[in-house]
Amino acid sequence: MNHLLTIAGAVAAHARLTPSKLGVRDSRRSLTFAQWHERSHRLAAGLRGLGLVKGDRVALLAYNCIEWMEIYVALADAGLVAVPLNFRLMSPEIGYIAKHCEARAFIVQDELVDRVEPLRAELDAAEGGYIAFGEGVPENWARYETLIADAPSNLLPVEVFPGDMSALMYTSGTTGRPKGAIRSHEGSTLIAMATALEMGFTREDTALMVMPMCHANSLYFSHTFAHLGATCVIDDRKSFDPEALLATLASERVTFTSLVPTHYIMMLGLPETVKSKYDVSAVEKLMISSAPARRETKLAIMEYFRNGKLHELYGSTEAGWVTLLRPEQQFERLGSVGREWAGSGPIRLLDAEGREVPDGDVGELFSRTPYVFDGYWKNPEKTAEAFRGEWCSVGDMARRDAHGFIHLVDRKSNMIISGGENVYPSEVEAVIGAHPGVKDVAVLGIPHDKWGEAVHAVVVLHEGADATESELIEWCRSRMAGYKRPQSIHFMDDADMPRTATGKILHRVLRDQMSLKSASA
Repeated sequence: MNHLLTIAGAVAAHARLTPSKLGVRDSRRSLTFAQWHERSHRLAAGLRGLGLVKGDRVALLAYNCIEWMEIYVALADAGLVAVPLNFRLMSPEIGYIAKHCEARAFIVQDELVDRVEPLRAELDAAEGGYIAFGEGVPENWARYETLIADAPSNLLPVEVFPGDMSALMYTSGTTGRPKGAIRSHEGSTLIAMATALEMGFTREDTALMVMPMCHANSLYFSHTFAHLGATCVIDDRKSFDPEALLATLASERVTFTSLVPTHYIMMLGLPETVKSKYDVSAVEKLMISSAPARRETKLAIMEYFRNGKLHELYGSTEAGWVTLLRPEQQFERLGSVGREWAGSGPIRLLDAEGREVPDGDVGELFSRTPYVFDGYWKNPEKTAEAFRGEWCSVGDMARRDAHGFIHLVDRKSNMIISGGENVYPSEVEAVIGAHPGVKDVAVLGIPHDKWGEAVHAVVVLHEGADATESELIEWCRSRMAGYKRPQSIHFMDDADMPRTATGKILHRVLRDQMSLKSASA
């Protein structure tokens, strides 16, 4: 039985109330709410027919496409747990996550099957648990459309409750190993309600999902519009095309989209003759997230989207939405990420001893949200570290001004945000450090006009080694996702590497050195 506090229950309700209304579409096909419910319900039955039972984890690997929306609803219907995988991950990274969560099935787009195929011998999937969709499905994989068409019709419904796990969202940490954040159906629904309440969305909206559907951003926003009975349009291009985005905004009469600063910069950098071809007057609300936006970028957004109101959010997979900078605050509080979302508790900024820091001082940011995650999968130590009572932290450092607005300062994990993607230096350092010529390495982000930050490595070679920049970048190519690979490498003598008294590399000092070097180049 689909509880109304699940996305499956919401889509089923809209299938009854507005069956012929457009629910979701991409460039290949569209689904009314009735069709969406029917296909997802049959997919749920097909997955259960493979022997999957409530609570089993199902790994998902695909580019943006309409299938994501069918699958999310189907898994909720069957009581199965979605494990969205970033399509940029390589086989070793996918293999770690699949083993860690004990995935019992994979649903994979045909173009990405080669990332999973080498792992089959070492994974304990269900019989028939390798499912692919697209035109080029290999013979040894089950076909997604066949699973839907041949779904059994005599299965008793699964009881799914609000507190049941709906997704495991893997996010990297300072250890370099991804951690699975446990999200419940209730948590996802509460985020949807808070989003609709705070931003004034209704069933009349049309939202364009550009951010990867495996990310929390698109997961939370797409669920919001599904719960409302609004329409979602999935941008299914494999790479960002700024003019194509404008064309979609115009042709679909989109009222909302969420983008990172890089997207806006690329789009607004198009020639005026191109931008003037598209009528984007339907756009009423815009979200900017994942990295700070400059004043000139915000001004350009508001100049082009004359009917749109700009919002800026800060959040995390674990805590959900944490702060919101509202339209009327964009320039009054420039540089701030705003204040807490509707329904959230006050934000606490704590020092190392857990004491509140005064306004203006930097502390670790702890938030209390009604939709916080339920802990890290099989990792009680990291779960305990993330909480102080009901308050949750992902290690971000911030200060509060005299008016209560939050300003992010740094990240304890030295996380890099490049083009909206989170890059954790420890992961990259582990790969580069495995090269036989490398003695030590530090990875950091350096300013980049287009991507916000670029991944940069500082390498100390073993005495007598002669590895080159191109050699080390090539070393990384097959071992990690493209957005994590360093775009540049600087070689340094061991004696010049800034370190603490115990030998740890001082990333902040090194970052300052590299910024000065870049500025003087």
